[in-house]
This record gives sequence, C-alpha cells and structure tokens, in this order.
Amino acid sequence: MILICGAGAFGTALAVTLAQTGPVTLWARDADHAAEMQTGRQNARRLSDIRLPDNVTVISGPLPGGTSPCLLAMPMQTLGAFLSEHQTALAIRPLVACCKGMDLGTGLGPTALIARICPQATPAILTGPSFARDIAFGLPTALTLACADDCWGQALQRALTTPTLRLYRTTDTLGAELGGALKNVIAIACGAVMGAGLGESARAALMTRGFAEMNRLARALGAEPQTLAGLSGFGDLVLTCTSAQSRNYRYGQSIAEGAGFDPSITVEGAATARAVLTRAQALALDMPITHAVTALVTGELHVAQAMDMLLSRPLKEE
Repeated sequence: MILICGAGAFGTALAVTLAQTGPVTLWARDADHAAEMQTGRQNARRLSDIRLPDNVTVISGPLPGGTSPCLLAMPMQTLGAFLSEHQTALAIRPLVACCKGMDLGTGLGPTALIARICPQATPAILTGPSFARDIAFGLPTALTLACADDCWGQALQRALTTPTLRLYRTTDTLGAELGGALKNVIAIACGAVMGAGLGESARAALMTRGFAEMNRLARALGAEPQTLAGLSGFGDLVLTCTSAQSRNYRYGQSIAEGAGFDPSITVEGAATARAVLTRAQALALDMPITHAVTALVTGELHVAQAMDMLLSRPLKEE
C-alpha cells in the first residue's frame, strides 16, 4: 500500500499511475475535497478529466501509520509544517519528496528538511521532467529517484516504477533536489523573456547560462556534476523552460506582460529564487540570473531593467 500526501494535480496523477501496480491511499488536507474525490472518482478541482481507479482510496484527517512508502506531493514551502504536524505517523516510513525548491525559512532542500524533522525516516526525492497530465494520461515519463541509502533506493525504484513511469536511481540527493529547485528559477526568467517578446535566441542563451549557474551552485555545495546533466537537472530545465504547461514559465510570462496570475497556483521558483540568492551570497557566488529573477518577483525591477542588468555585465570567456 502506497500513501500519497497531497491531492493536487501531481499527487492525483501519481495515484493514478501507481494504481496500475497496487492499492494507493491518497490523502487530502481538505475533508470536503477528499469526500468529493472519493465519491465522484475524479479530482474536479485539478484534473477533472481523469478518472480515479477503483483501487485509489481518498482520505483526510489523521494519517494512517505504517512502514510503506509515503510520497509527499505538496508545495515546498508547506512541507516543513506538514512534517511537523504528522511527525508521529511518518516517523519510520520511507518519505519521498515530490516537491522542488528550497525552504525559505531554513534554506534546506526537501530531503534535508525530512532528515531534520523526521530523523528516523528514510528521506528520498522523486524529481525530473514531468507534467501531471502526462503522467495521469499514461504518457511515457522518466524521472530521477534519489536516495542516499541505495538499498532503500532500489526498493523504492521497484515499488514506484509503473509500465509508463520509468525511474532512474541515484544516491546524490543534493544534486537531484538542486536541479529540481534551480530550474524553476530559470523557467521564470525564460517565461519573462518570451512574454516580453525578446525571442527564441534570447531564451536559448538564458537557458544555457542558467544551466551554468545551476552547476556553479551545485559544485559549491558538493553535488555531483553528472546529476545536474541528467533528468533532474538538464532534462527538467528543458521541459520547464519551453512549455506553457509550466507554472513557473507562465508566471514569468505574466510578469513581463503585466498580467495577473492566479494566486492559488503554486510557483515554487519565486520563493526558491530568494532562498538561492541568500545561499549564493553567503558563498560569494556570482548568480546574475537568480539575482535578476529575485528582483522581478519582488517587484524591484521590471523585465527591461533586468535584461539591461544582464546584458551590461562585463565581457568574459564562456
């Protein structure tokens, strides 16, 4: 029995695909939402055209105890509070974070936050290039599963692989979570570039220089460079920076166009940019795109000013 905490689009999509291999319990914070899904067999609020398989049970309230894997499909900025609230029920489970970002309060990534709050649990992260709708519709998707304990990593890889969801394993949890966090920052920048009509060439340049920034921070923090070159880094960067399905990309577009953005939609890159910039400054690292995105999301700069800031930097070797 797999437990998924978080009944948003991604948690629901994971429930649908994992139901191919066995029973799934999907936990929703909102009791009314859970009742709607259990009775109507769909998530009308997030994935209305997807039917929940019969072996998916939707619940709310106290979490069930146990030792089976628990997937944490919730926004990064709510993960710490959730872990603290349900610490007893989660204490001895393998906990697989399905969020991308850095906690604004602590500067920690998902696995480090799990280790701090639930020290007896086995932390892991599931990340990489994926959209909830693709997973829910059974379209082929490949993700990275990172777990420092490779024995647990192998067990989780077997438990969470489905006929349409292929998982690649690594023990580099830091690299995997940094790739997933940092690409959202670059996606906001790419959305702003396209929203401002600056063109495909500018976006390609921004993605390339953004990838260099991602690697710069990852190396400084001790991550393995090859992890960033894989699905959780480069793969996720390509997807998120080139598709309007990406919330972070659309958010960047909305900033450039001066349009409103639905506040109920989670944009992990906005908080992550601020957390990353603080971390980079403490390490004396030059991360100009992250700096520009932070200024955009806090309203300190407009897109034209941010582009001028980037383009006026001193010339240098690549």
